[in-house]
Amino acid sequence: MGKPLFYEILEKPATSCIIGLCSAIWFYIQKKHIGYSHVGLSYETAMEGHHWRIITSAFSHISVLHLVFNMSALWSLGVVEQLGHMGLGVQYYLQYTLVMVVLSGILVLGMYHILIQRFKLEHFRRVTAVGYSCVVFGWMTILSVKQPSSKLELFGFLSLPISFAPFESLVFTSIIVPQASFLGHLSGIVVGYAIAWGLIHGMNNYWALTLLGWIVLVFVLSLKKSGATDLDFLEIESVTDPSLPSVRFLASGNGRTLQMSALPVGNVELV
Repeated sequence: MGKPLFYEILEKPATSCIIGLCSAIWFYIQKKHIGYSHVGLSYETAMEGHHWRIITSAFSHISVLHLVFNMSALWSLGVVEQLGHMGLGVQYYLQYTLVMVVLSGILVLGMYHILIQRFKLEHFRRVTAVGYSCVVFGWMTILSVKQPSSKLELFGFLSLPISFAPFESLVFTSIIVPQASFLGHLSGIVVGYAIAWGLIHGMNNYWALTLLGWIVLVFVLSLKKSGATDLDFLEIESVTDPSLPSVRFLASGNGRTLQMSALPVGNVELV
C-alpha cells in the first residue's frame, strides 16, 4: 500500500503547486470559454509581438484529456524533487522548470521559422501550441539520463521504463491525440537532453530569480504592446531623448499620477 496522498504532496511541493496551477487555469478557461487562439503560441502571433504567449501556452490546457495526461506524467516525474542526494531536488526542479518553459517555447518558434522560411510550409504560421507537455517531456528526458532505472507511471496503471519514456510517449501521444504537437514535445526532449548532458548548466537561485525577473518584464511589456489586455496602470512614453525613458504609473479613478523619469546626473528630483 502506498503512502497517503497528503504525505506525497509534502514530498513533491513544487510539482503539487504546478499541478494545482494548471488545473486552476484549465477550470478558468472552461468557465470563461477561452479558446486556443486566446492563450496558445503560434509563429504568427509571436511575430506580432505576443511574446507573453510563451508563458500562457505552457500552463494552459483546453482538453481535459490533455490536462490529465500531462498532470499524471508530471506527478510521476515529481520524484526529481526527492533526489537531492543526486544533485537534483526541489531547487533544481524549480530552476530548470523555468529554463525549460522558456527555451522549449523559443525552440518551437525556431523550428516553425525554419519550416516556414526554408521549406515554405506556410501551414506552420498558424499552428497553435498549448500545454505543459514541453516541460513534461523535458523532465522525462532528464530523469532517463540521471536515473534510467526509474519508471514513469501514467493514469495510475500504465508503467513505462523511464529510459525509453520520452520517445515512447512521443509516439504514444501522437497516436491517441492526433492534434498533439510533435514539435512541441520534441523541443522538450531536446532541451531536456541539453540540461541532462550539462550543455545547459550553472543555474542557481540568483540566476533563476534574474531569469524570472526578465520573464515578468517581457511578459508585461509584450502584453501591453500587443494590446491583448488593458494595462492602464502602466504607460510607457517616448521622450525627445531616447536614452531618457519616462515611465508613468497612473492611479485609477482620481487621475493622479506618479511619474518617474530618467534625468541627467546632478538634476534628480525625488517626488
